[in-house]
Amino acid sequence: MTFEPNELGQSRADLAEMLNALRKRAGITQIRLAQRCNMSQTKISNIERGKLTPTLVDVELILRALEAPPDLASRIAELARTANTEWQDVWSQRRTGLEKKQNELAGFERSSSEFRYFLLSMVTGLLATPEYVRASLAHIPGDHSKAIAKKLERQSVLYDTSKRFTFILTEQAVRWPFLPAPAMAVQVDRLISLSLLPNIRLGVIPLEGYLPTAPLNTFTVYDSRIATVETQTGAMIFRDHRDVSAYLTEFAVHEGSASFGDEGRELLSEWAHRFRS
Repeated sequence: MTFEPNELGQSRADLAEMLNALRKRAGITQIRLAQRCNMSQTKISNIERGKLTPTLVDVELILRALEAPPDLASRIAELARTANTEWQDVWSQRRTGLEKKQNELAGFERSSSEFRYFLLSMVTGLLATPEYVRASLAHIPGDHSKAIAKKLERQSVLYDTSKRFTFILTEQAVRWPFLPAPAMAVQVDRLISLSLLPNIRLGVIPLEGYLPTAPLNTFTVYDSRIATVETQTGAMIFRDHRDVSAYLTEFAVHEGSASFGDEGRELLSEWAHRFRS
């Protein structure tokens, strides 16, 4: 399925309009539809007004309750999938302020309990030293002191033991010389330290041996409900269970190639030593 960025926003309004029209054509009230779908009338109302984007499961329940014709049901289901996908380009983020993106990520972190990070080329902000965080934004014109402060503030979530984190970093992500060598050694030391926290599993994939897969993107999965995928020019946010499941499957493959625990820390220590020498 091809996504056009301009369609991703419009699809929410189109989906709301089509579901509203389909219910009225069926001649039943929102209250009756809510009863058939085991939802609240408020939820049905919010969906039809475009205030709430329904999940694919919600849409399937509504379509069955309204006995939608198969061809129409198929079109609406595809529209729902598009509505559950969001594109955020980097230029819009810069215009609205990078701290807004940090607030959104903090919201994902508050509402989730299990996190899976696959880091292909860089260390994520949650694991970064202050110097690394500043360097990650240095190429963007303007004052980003608020975004930097928010990035560092978000790191406190790592110490919430009710949340579980699995980080997988490629050797490239760990060793890319983003900072001068002494500062990179400190960054690697931080990874070692954080890997000792009881709610964090931190694994690394060394660039040696046999790696049968070739990852294309950095991505994060929040619980089993949201996947965010980073590209050079922005990020895609997926809420369709099929998309999220695909990234969970990919994560499991990379997990099988990663070294965790003492083995992973041994590799990190070796790489930190190389920066120091």
